[in-house]
Amino acid sequence: MAARKHNIDRSRESYDAATSALKRALGSRVRTDEESLFRASFDGSKLCYFPDAVIAVRAERDIGTVLALANKHGVPVTVRGGGTSLTGSGSPIRGGWVLDVSALDSIVIYEREGMAEVGVGAKISAIQKAAEDAGWYYPPDPSSKDHSTIGGNIACNAGGMHGAKYGVTRDFVLALTGFLPTGERVKWGGRFKKFACGYNLRDLWIGSEGTLGVVTSAVLKLVPKPEAKWTLVAAFAEEAVALGAVQALIGRRLLPSILEFLDRHSVQCAERATGRSLFPEQRGKPLLLVEIDGTAGEVAAKQQDVLAWAAEHAVASAEARTSEEAEKLWEVRRKCSGAMFELGDAKLNEDVVVPLFSQVAFAGFLDELQRSSRLPIATFGHAGDGNFHVNIMYHRDDAAESKRAEKVVQRLMRKVVALGGTITGEHGIGLAKTPFLRLDRSEAEVRAMLAIKHALDPRGIMNPGKIFEVFEVWKHRPIKIRLPWDHR
Repeated sequence: MAARKHNIDRSRESYDAATSALKRALGSRVRTDEESLFRASFDGSKLCYFPDAVIAVRAERDIGTVLALANKHGVPVTVRGGGTSLTGSGSPIRGGWVLDVSALDSIVIYEREGMAEVGVGAKISAIQKAAEDAGWYYPPDPSSKDHSTIGGNIACNAGGMHGAKYGVTRDFVLALTGFLPTGERVKWGGRFKKFACGYNLRDLWIGSEGTLGVVTSAVLKLVPKPEAKWTLVAAFAEEAVALGAVQALIGRRLLPSILEFLDRHSVQCAERATGRSLFPEQRGKPLLLVEIDGTAGEVAAKQQDVLAWAAEHAVASAEARTSEEAEKLWEVRRKCSGAMFELGDAKLNEDVVVPLFSQVAFAGFLDELQRSSRLPIATFGHAGDGNFHVNIMYHRDDAAESKRAEKVVQRLMRKVVALGGTITGEHGIGLAKTPFLRLDRSEAEVRAMLAIKHALDPRGIMNPGKIFEVFEVWKHRPIKIRLPWDHR
């Protein structure tokens, strides 16, 4: 594949000097072969832009070396872990150097303290397993947890299905170690739960999408591993009824560990993919999947409340009596995203957040949006914290459908903000959502962010082109390649 041109404001002489110095310092860790450059040219968004070099980081000090040289010579730097970003946060649109930190994957569990110290490249599923082996629990669980790294989760403040009860990545980060864009090593926080020593720059880095520095390791808070879990799935007459039932469940002062919503498109596609229906007499109805966890006594007490809620609001429900039965119930949630490609060969996956009080109105808006656009829009996600994945399905080679999909995204973003929500819950802005940042944030807020960016990264080398500069994603066709996490 031909490399896309990148717009880098630097002289060839300066770049050559920087690359030569980098190779002298790091030798074979600096890769410029075509295969390495291609693998680092795109993330889960499949927006492809070739870098000029990829650095396979093997030790923390390598990062300091790279950043000091990049800052001196004005070379753009993009950090890469698992490459699972869905908004182009990991695509090196300005070329330059890609820092591959996936090898920094150490995991140490401090059993007495209930903490984990992990390298930036540690995969989320590996962190969870190490914690559970020690009797602890790390709840944030994006669907890509077998592929995504803690560094990427920190960069976008990722959440997952357990966000309803436990929160998101930011709620579990106690400390971050890393480097400023100048190559200077810093540490924000430590192996303690409280600090009030100066500005809290730790939280500033979380969600900054690699634009303010490079994380090398993190100290994470763990919670006790739940003693018991119980799962129920309920079908509803229509989407608005299901989301109204979410309000009713939370109004009962019940806080499920998981509360997932699947609209009729998501359910129908998953049913066809699995060859079975959870409720044959209510085939294709929208679903809510509910999980309760805690001590055995807590779970037993809450079961009856949830069953009473389902009897009042749902047209059908089923509970899992074993872990095997629970696994079968969750299969429909895991299958829905990949299965919806039967509705079109391309999709725009938008991870909007809608507050609880607006969710019923949001369901009505989505119904109208599908009718007016004549495009299938499959929506599923984390109803407990309002983070919905709206998938606008279309055919890539159909110019009319592609244009309608572009307009649907614009209408969706405007409506979400009007409903009191926000344009992204865990995917971040990256490239794909840059046209909508100023719908969500005022000019004063954007200026404040840019002032911080300039203060920490005065030469603008860290992940340039992301968040603030408008990128029209519909004019840049993603490459056609299937990724391991495309099942989402």
